[in-house]
Amino acid sequence: MTRLISFRTADGGEAVVEIGEDEPGVVSVSRAGDAIAQATGSLETGLDRIRAVAETTLDRLISLPRPPDEVSVEFGVRFNAKAGAVIAHTEGEGHLKVAMVWRRGES
Repeated sequence: MTRLISFRTADGGEAVVEIGEDEPGVVSVSRAGDAIAQATGSLETGLDRIRAVAETTLDRLISLPRPPDEVSVEFGVRFNAKAGAVIAHTEGEGHLKVAMVWRRGES
């Protein structure tokens, strides 16, 4: 089962996201039968956590003694009514998919 939740945004707007009904942090603020619940956290707070993971990952990879010419970091984002945005899991674990490319320099 899924449920719609509304995240408040920094500019006073809202973002409506579909989540699993069993996600923590859903607070019902509407009349019985209404389809949208209010999230307890903001969208920006959740996305800031994801941004921090992305920044840390990229900083660590480009600071290698022989940094790659290209770095690609991929991860899924899942929305949670309490935490905002979280890194989605695959087979019970959170994951990052990292690809790095080194090109041979011209001699």
